[in-house]
Amino acid sequence: MTVHNIIANRYEIKRPIGSGGMQDVYLAFDSVLESLVALKTPQAGQADKRFNQSAIIAGRVNHHNVAKTFDYFEFEEKPYLIEEFVEGINLEEKLKLFGAVDPHLSARIFLHIAKGLAASHHAGVVHRDLKPSNIIVEPGINLHQLKITDFGIATLTADVFDEAASNGGDLTRSTSGTIKGALPYMAPEMMFRAPGEHPGKSSDIWSLGALMFRIMTGELPFGVYLQAAVNVKTKDRKPWPFFMTQNPQFKSLAIRLQHIVDKCLDYDPKQRPSADELVAEISDLCFIGVDRVEGKVEKYITSRSGFIRGADNEVSFFSVDSRYGSAKPDQNQRVCYSRFPGSPRTRAHPIILLK
Repeated sequence: MTVHNIIANRYEIKRPIGSGGMQDVYLAFDSVLESLVALKTPQAGQADKRFNQSAIIAGRVNHHNVAKTFDYFEFEEKPYLIEEFVEGINLEEKLKLFGAVDPHLSARIFLHIAKGLAASHHAGVVHRDLKPSNIIVEPGINLHQLKITDFGIATLTADVFDEAASNGGDLTRSTSGTIKGALPYMAPEMMFRAPGEHPGKSSDIWSLGALMFRIMTGELPFGVYLQAAVNVKTKDRKPWPFFMTQNPQFKSLAIRLQHIVDKCLDYDPKQRPSADELVAEISDLCFIGVDRVEGKVEKYITSRSGFIRGADNEVSFFSVDSRYGSAKPDQNQRVCYSRFPGSPRTRAHPIILLK
């Protein structure tokens, strides 16, 4: 499709905004409702019937942490799915800015995604391909708004997994880009299963746990691609890094979050919490929800304190004890932080380093 094409006498193509292993995505203008939408269509070789069924299933989910499915139709013998357009970038791209994300911001991310999963599970929809590239986040440094997307291809994805599983029940032998990208977050019962077996809601919980491990540590719990599959099979998970709990300012919350993620990554699906239980447990935590700003370390006044100049030119005092991670920020280091009242300067806390 090209720019300015009109689909079904209603949707004008503005530009391509994504292309995965199973579908192409375009920004389109809906001339009836006079609004921007995401228009999706399966790539050549994908099952159109399953695309239709997936759209019907995804349309059941209605939650502000899930991108809403608006419509499904066929035009010139090709199926299309219309979804809420979310301004921003996917979480995979956003995470390239960060190393490890502090427990306060991590808890907020965890809660939003868990709420979206809970809503989908109540509607009987299992994502089966939850990973950072399927989560859209707002522009800028904040992560207040997160929406899980691609619920509309949940069933389609299941078919791809089923086909790969027919090869001895081992998805690791697949050459599919969709499966390779999902492996670092894929539950063991998804990786190693017989054809026709359909792992349920608990497989999404595992994926969320793997995703949160990466967010909090900057690393994948089992490694990438086939390495992840081997390590899941041998139960060889990376340990939690020491820096998460070495600072008393972060230790208590970090330990609580580690405990929750450990339960999500239980090898027995029956032992994992439900999405509702996750929402309740994370909601019980005490974490900072203040907006974040970006700035640079301007100078040190002692070996353990100094000043950060924000992008808006406001200068804040900081202590090295407020930084999360193993590295001490250098002068001119880009950082992300929240501001709190102080005299004569506002106080920066927590501080995470940006790449």
